[in-house]
Amino acid sequence: MIVVLAGGVGAARFLQGVVQIVPPQQLTVIVNTGDDRDFYGLHVSPDIDIIIYTLAGVVDESHGWGIRGDTHNTQQELSRYDSSEDWFMLGDRDLATHIHRTHLLRQGKTLSEVTEGMRQRFNLAPRILPMSDQPVATHIQTPAGLLHFQEYMVKRRCTDEVQDVVFVGASEASPAPGVIDAIKQAEAILISPSNPIVSIGSILAIPGVHDALHEASGMIVAVSPIVGGAPIKGPADRLMSGLKMEVSAVGVARCYRDFLDVMVIDEQDAHLAGEIEDLGIPAAVTNTIMRDSAAKAELARHVLQAAGLQFS
Repeated sequence: MIVVLAGGVGAARFLQGVVQIVPPQQLTVIVNTGDDRDFYGLHVSPDIDIIIYTLAGVVDESHGWGIRGDTHNTQQELSRYDSSEDWFMLGDRDLATHIHRTHLLRQGKTLSEVTEGMRQRFNLAPRILPMSDQPVATHIQTPAGLLHFQEYMVKRRCTDEVQDVVFVGASEASPAPGVIDAIKQAEAILISPSNPIVSIGSILAIPGVHDALHEASGMIVAVSPIVGGAPIKGPADRLMSGLKMEVSAVGVARCYRDFLDVMVIDEQDAHLAGEIEDLGIPAAVTNTIMRDSAAKAELARHVLQAAGLQFS
């Protein structure tokens, strides 16, 4: 079994490559839920939905989220009554997902159970696990106060100074069923090119996950989302610099250094390989820019090879 720690668009695109190489039924994806938030009374799980929509082939590729060809009639009408939440766009078909999830959660289903039902509904072979069934909310400490990550990123467009990152509820949460066992049983654990602070950091903040990674028998390989000193997508640079971290593949390696076996970096950052290896982490250099399906598959192949695995 191969385990992938995932969050956001970078992870979804990386998984599009992984499923071309690894038999999908041998894949378990552990997904960040720190970005989850209620909108209009509905429970929205952005990263779970991005992963499911992407693997199902229905995602809006131009954005990396939402459903391709979706309309926004319902939210436009809702805005006539209450415009306080219209900064977070929810398409009409996408709203069906959130209504369904919220209905089942209110019936007493866990987020794991709801996600499993969605996986089956979209006929996906990989196992998809939320990091926790308990609510965990990523917040950004700014001069304006503590902001939920969605408000910081989407509503305020990452303009606020980052002073700290807080995972509210993480210390009281527990890993979702299957998360720790999957890590323990994995032949390899791949950390996708996701934001190391909020997408992967939230998963690591759940008690027991970090220790399980430290003790894992499978090789742990991470792909840097920072290329040439900047993220391919998202605010990782703002978060890392706000936390006084080096915005580079080296900075990412430092985030994972106490459990990481191999760091995969882009060809543009080949000159940083020595610094990463000085941390005691072997560096593998390849093209990490996922411009098309072939590039995604080739990156996945290199990452699996770095983990000591070969797939035909």
